[in-house]
Amino acid sequence: MSQAVGNTALAYARVWHHVNASDRVLGKLAERIALVLMGKHKPIYDKSLDCGDYVVVTNAKNIKVTGRKDEQLVYRKHTMFPGGLKETEYKDMMQNKPYEIIRHAVSGMLPKNKLRERRLARLKVFGGSNMGIYRGNILKRWEDGTLTDDYILKLDPKNRLSLPLKAK
Repeated sequence: MSQAVGNTALAYARVWHHVNASDRVLGKLAERIALVLMGKHKPIYDKSLDCGDYVVVTNAKNIKVTGRKDEQLVYRKHTMFPGGLKETEYKDMMQNKPYEIIRHAVSGMLPKNKLRERRLARLKVFGGSNMGIYRGNILKRWEDGTLTDDYILKLDPKNRLSLPLKAK
């Protein structure tokens, strides 16, 4: 009899995560969102499979950047016509399309392969706190980008010894 455990539907199930971007640093937040979109937090991760989860980001207009990036950062796109280079400063982008800032940062953190657009389609970013119809789908909320201790214990009770004990 084989001792190998097969891939189960539960392992491949996609979970909806909610992230509040208020007063969070853009790069660190984008990195953690990219890890969840790729599925690197799951034990079944494979770089050739699309096994990541959905991420809903709210309050994108309250995101922070470090240093002088708010003055120096410029977003560029090209219309593919001669002389069609369009440049938008960070401040203008924050006022007009705050959701594009997070989407652009997460896109840069994802691997440049055929799965990139499919992973980005699972990212939902909202400028304010209203997430609309996606509110009913949320199963996990994380403030600092990590999974909660309770959730880890629910997945694997053997991890009790490795987690620090909370004082009551």
